[in-house]
Parts: sequence; structure tokens; C-alpha cells
Amino acid sequence: MSVFEQQNPFFTDDLTILNKKPIADIELLITHLNKHSNKMETKPRQIINYMDSSERKCFLLHKGSVSLYRSIDGMVLNTESAPFVFGMSTQLTNPDYLHIRTHDESEVSWITLEVANQIIAQENLWRNLSALLVYTVTRVYDHCTKISSLSSYDIIRYQLYELMRETVEIRNSVSIANYIQSRTFLSRSSIMKILAQLKAGGYIITERGCLVSINNIPLKY
Repeated sequence: MSVFEQQNPFFTDDLTILNKKPIADIELLITHLNKHSNKMETKPRQIINYMDSSERKCFLLHKGSVSLYRSIDGMVLNTESAPFVFGMSTQLTNPDYLHIRTHDESEVSWITLEVANQIIAQENLWRNLSALLVYTVTRVYDHCTKISSLSSYDIIRYQLYELMRETVEIRNSVSIANYIQSRTFLSRSSIMKILAQLKAGGYIITERGCLVSINNIPLKY
């Protein structure tokens, strides 16, 4: 068991959800879909919509990290690093309900959802697609259940460990408070209060509001 898992009760075995990311399946999907995709010019923190010119799109993340946002309130539902495919698990939702935002220098290409579905059918990529969908749904479900059934302290503790698992580029580009607030229903004042106490106790190390390291955050407040 890793130090992270020992310190974080939400991860009770060696195979966490992130460790189960079906990278081989995702890369195979990208290999087939990329032949018909169009490269996008992206910038850090760029918003990418699922629909444009009446065409619903699917996005291939070749490099970098992006987050999935709920447009109505800016809630972050998931953050993923390359390789990844966005758009396949949201085919039945209103295309304006969700959007993607890049974190850093990312490489993204797009393909219409209609063409993507055709390729998956023609190349018999259903098993690979199902692996991607199971992983995506599990990630979002895990996030939603943990922020809706825990105390404020538990939620903040969990989000701190989630942030620590992000790439260095993400941790350096977003403050701890903004990261947590964008993913929870907690007020900024309650987040700042608990963060200040954790910092004073030496449980978290920060620099200009960004998370540098974690030192065994207590289970109880």
C-alpha cells in the first residue's frame, strides 16, 4: 500500500480508480478516430463546447489536461489527462449542459459524434468504448458521492488528496481554494478557514495559495 493510500481512507487498496484507467482501450479508440479528426488550436483555460454549427462533437485529448464543467453553475465534474476521449458518455445530454476547459498547453482534435459512432461500429470497438464509459461514469459517480455525503472537513480533506494527485502543471495553475470551490458546494469562507488551520498545523505546504505537499492530514477535524 502506498503512502498516499495509507493517508487517505477513501483509497483502501492498491488499485484505485485512476490506476484502472483503460489507457490501452483509449489509445486504440484515438488511433482509429484520429484518422478522421481535425486538430484544434488551443490555449490554456480555453472553453470547448460540445456543439458547434449544429454538429455535436467528440474530442480526442492527445496531450495535457482538461476538466469537464457543468455550465449552469461552473461545477467541475471530472478532470482528465491525456490520453482521453470526451463526448462519448454524454450523447444523450443537452450539449449546452456541459463544456470542457483546458488547463495547460493541450493538444486536442475533434470529430463529429456521428462519424465517431460510425467508426466504432465499423471497427467493432464496442469493448474498448465500454471500458472508457465505465471508467468515465465511475470517476464522475465517485466524485459526486463523496462531495454529497461527507462533512465539510471530509470533503476538503478528500479534495486536497485529489489535488495532490493532479499533474504539477495543474497544481501550479490553480489555488487550493479555487480548486475545491469549483468542485464542491462549500463556501469560500469555510474552505479558507479549514485550509488555514491545516497549514498552521503543518499538514499542508502551500506556495502562493497553491498546494506543494501534504503531510498526513488527520482523519478528524
